[in-house]
Amino acid sequence: MAEETARGKGEELRGAEKVFGYFRDQVLSGALNPGDRLPSERELSLTLGVGRPLLREVMRSLNMLGVLDIRHGKGAFIARANFGMLSDFFTFYLAQEQSALDDVMQARIAIECQAIRLACERATDADISRIETCFTQLTETVDDPELGGRSDYEFHIAIVEASHSQTLITLYHAISNMLLKSHVERRRTTANAPEIIESHIDSHRQVFLAIVEGDGDLAHQRLREHFAIGDELRRRSIIAAHTKGSASTYSTDKYK
Repeated sequence: MAEETARGKGEELRGAEKVFGYFRDQVLSGALNPGDRLPSERELSLTLGVGRPLLREVMRSLNMLGVLDIRHGKGAFIARANFGMLSDFFTFYLAQEQSALDDVMQARIAIECQAIRLACERATDADISRIETCFTQLTETVDDPELGGRSDYEFHIAIVEASHSQTLITLYHAISNMLLKSHVERRRTTANAPEIIESHIDSHRQVFLAIVEGDGDLAHQRLREHFAIGDELRRRSIIAAHTKGSASTYSTDKYK
């Protein structure tokens, strides 16, 4: 009995993988595009050689993941990319890893360093205007950790989106929940440190001006300096806190 149960579960798993693989391959090949209607449940079942109950279950799962868009009475369609769904998935997955935040920050640095070079080549006037607006908001919200953290996050995501690299943008959005939380937490930590805030703003200004100049090497250098300044400020904050005998708990995240 146990052997038959295990065999049945194995066949079900293989059937589910076949269904998932079908949709993946159809989208990758261009045979199916966002908005395209899928064949009927009966047709798909015959094509894939799987039972309709299993097919229905897998399709429901893909609908929840944002891969399919099932409309009752109208059929199933290939869904358009949903950054929010992808971000939620990554947040849930990474939250279970002990070193997740540090790994996310390293991934962020890698994405932004490439994105800023591309932004210097591809940014439109609208992109530059958006980055400028984000920088202005960043300077105007220095006394509000919540709004300031969000403005900081918006400034950086504006740079990534100015790269017009869909892959980099998708990856960045996938970790956006954790990045936004990190920005807000850092602002709370530095809220009462004027020297840190002043350096923080000037660092962002230098990054913005390098993008306006369209110099990829300079922009990359300024961004690297921005991250390095963040590391130094983090260390100073921790040292100063313990030197004064503070009992507060300080984040070991990077002030970027």
